[in-house]
Amino acid sequence: MNFENGVPFDPGFVQHISAIIPNIEYAYGNLNRYKNFGQKKAQFKMLYPKLIGLIDNYIGFYTGCILWAEAIKTLNNKPITGNFCCGGEYNEDETLQEVNFLIEYLNYLPKDVKYYLGQNYTLDSTDLKILEAYKEFLKVNKGFTKVEKTDDIVIPECIKSSDDVKKIFDKVEEVIESGKLSELKELIVPMLKD
Repeated sequence: MNFENGVPFDPGFVQHISAIIPNIEYAYGNLNRYKNFGQKKAQFKMLYPKLIGLIDNYIGFYTGCILWAEAIKTLNNKPITGNFCCGGEYNEDETLQEVNFLIEYLNYLPKDVKYYLGQNYTLDSTDLKILEAYKEFLKVNKGFTKVEKTDDIVIPECIKSSDDVKKIFDKVEEVIESGKLSELKELIVPMLKD
């Protein structure tokens, strides 16, 4: 990656995600069209892997954002390009809406899995830690409304510094190519404080 002319706010993650709130609402809108429980059950069985994939990808995206910030913060006051949030008005509720929605949905999902599939779904505690860390990341950076240079980025207290920033840069490049954002989770696990 070349940072001579600045550092991209998004290294390429966004191309691999689709809006989570509309997708989940659309899936449940479809599910609720069926009146017959058997049809609902069959529909949920079909939707379930897609929902899990969407959730994993989004958590990978949030992970990537934190890791990217950790890595680029080491680049000594380089200008950040493409930050559409910079200069905007910070509204905490608006900023946290998506991540709060996902946390709420993850707490709701086990009931649906039990109801429609008769299976147990256990929330991954690491996923919840990542979501809470991302919430904190958004708050301490005030939704990135004041982030113009790499030195402006604040890493939240709940994240330990990485001892291998090159590994982060390499993995980010790899997942931007592959689109497998969830693979970034392995790098953040040792950085999450209890």
